[in-house]
Amino acid sequence: MLPIAKSLKQGKRGILERLDSGEVVIGDGGFVFALEKRGYVKAGPWTPEATVEHPEAVRQLHREFLRAGSNVLQTFTFYASEDKLENRGNYVAEKITCQKVNEAACDIAREVATEGDALVAGGVSQTPSYLSCKDKAEVKAVFRKQLEVFMKKNVDFLIAEYFEHVEEAVWAVEVLKESGKPVAATMCIGPEGDMHGVPPGQCAVQLVKAGASIVGVNCHFDADTCLQTVKLMKEGLQAAKLKAHLMSQPLAFHTPDCGKQGFIDLPEFPFALEPRIVSRWDVQKYARKAYDLGIRYIGGCCGFEPYHIRAIAEELAPERGFLPEASEKHGSWGNSLSMHTKPWVRARARKEYWENLKPASGRPYCPSMSKPDGWGVTKGAKELMQQKEATTEQQLKELFQKQKF
Repeated sequence: MLPIAKSLKQGKRGILERLDSGEVVIGDGGFVFALEKRGYVKAGPWTPEATVEHPEAVRQLHREFLRAGSNVLQTFTFYASEDKLENRGNYVAEKITCQKVNEAACDIAREVATEGDALVAGGVSQTPSYLSCKDKAEVKAVFRKQLEVFMKKNVDFLIAEYFEHVEEAVWAVEVLKESGKPVAATMCIGPEGDMHGVPPGQCAVQLVKAGASIVGVNCHFDADTCLQTVKLMKEGLQAAKLKAHLMSQPLAFHTPDCGKQGFIDLPEFPFALEPRIVSRWDVQKYARKAYDLGIRYIGGCCGFEPYHIRAIAEELAPERGFLPEASEKHGSWGNSLSMHTKPWVRARARKEYWENLKPASGRPYCPSMSKPDGWGVTKGAKELMQQKEATTEQQLKELFQKQKF
């Protein structure tokens, strides 16, 4: 049996040093969905004020991802830009401040990262300012405010993640490169490309030319779709004779039926996605496919819980040479079921059983797939123009009239 990671703590090496050596880097999972279900994040704004209001919840989730095998702890700064923290009636920018949210996120991630062999990545994401057609200088100023905190807190590297438009992602990378630290960039796009129709391969080329050393995708789509998109990115980079490390952090939901904007178009988003959750065995298959594609930064996004991250670490343990600490309580491919009292459950203590299982949903009157809403709106559309004021009753009525059941 391979050794457990806690006995193999290594000296601090940077993200590019690890990837350049061929090492597999395991990311963490989804924070906003996990903490929303636990009662610490509000669905809708999805902002991370929990770093100040409930730091113990954020700290515990970081710790669980670390124990499950994560080599990178991303600061919980998703949607922590000032314009997002004051968007549509949000109180956070005024009552807590953008700076305090970002500083607390950095402090918590660093505290937990020192408990193991993990790096801290400061992250920025797409902004209401861009969707509302603010100019390049204004959008960059939003990113720069978060970067000032990341520099003050000395994060190990930076991630521009969750971008639907490559133009904005490039602006984010250009700002983050001002730090002199390594930059990763991931887009929430599928094989069709970004919301302006830029193909994945061209998106990757633009991101690398802007200064990203690591490129890929995160969120919005399931593992199979994300891997298709990263493959197109890889081909685009090869055609342009550019080099970059590849990264994948998909959803932990099966979404073969979603449209161009991904799972946010599905009628189940966000409160009825549970029937789509992937199993740990699905994740092991994803990890192997990602590795075979040449991806070496492998993690997850919304829906990914610590046990999903452990599945990545266990699948790639032969290549990495060790298991995560959380594997102390988990037998490989269910072999711990050999200790079960019931004989038919003991018979499931083998890889062949779980690898070939077709799980039932237990919902006899439900369809296997849904029809995405697909309103077709993107940057510049009236419905996407953002505002500081709370959404009015009249604005909601107009949206209700447009919605079809």
